[in-house]
Amino acid sequence: MELATVKKTKTDVFHIRTTGEEHVKYAETISDMYRESAKVRGIGIANRPPDYIAEKMRNGNAIIALHEDGRLAGFCYIETWSHGKYVVNSGLIVSSEFRKQGLAKRIKQTVFNLSRTRYPEAKIFGITTSSAVMKINSQLGYRPVTYSELTTDQKFWDGCQSCPNYDILNRNKRKHCLCTAMLYDPGEAEKRSDNSRNEEQ
Repeated sequence: MELATVKKTKTDVFHIRTTGEEHVKYAETISDMYRESAKVRGIGIANRPPDYIAEKMRNGNAIIALHEDGRLAGFCYIETWSHGKYVVNSGLIVSSEFRKQGLAKRIKQTVFNLSRTRYPEAKIFGITTSSAVMKINSQLGYRPVTYSELTTDQKFWDGCQSCPNYDILNRNKRKHCLCTAMLYDPGEAEKRSDNSRNEEQ
């Protein structure tokens, strides 16, 4: 199985890896975690049914974090849009009992690495209301953008229909909503890297 991992320390109790068939048993629990998180935070989070999550797992398009005793610790998945021109790292979630341990950042870094490996030319984007996710995205090289810079694929926006804020998105003609859009452009990242090297020379 392909692994997309972040370096593990000797004291690390979490196993973070690319998903496979053996992880499908966690799909229903993850779906429940999304619903509960939306209730607790009082914000819009699109529902992800178990079958949808299971498909991501089987295709190896997701990252799962498990405690060494087998408990589910966290999850995130990738989705491609506009014929592979865009990739989304979506649905980042960490079980409440394992929060504030830096796990969200490690999962996000791992799914970002997986996306860059499989789709090196694609722009990676996400929309979120989480300040913690925004901070992690910024550290990975994302920048805030307008919705017009994201995919125009209708299926992506249809995925927002289960969010309680969908009417806001429609009223604003899909130009903005309560979520912040963030984008990583590999072309821009390469230019910044080149400029940095030139400045050091």
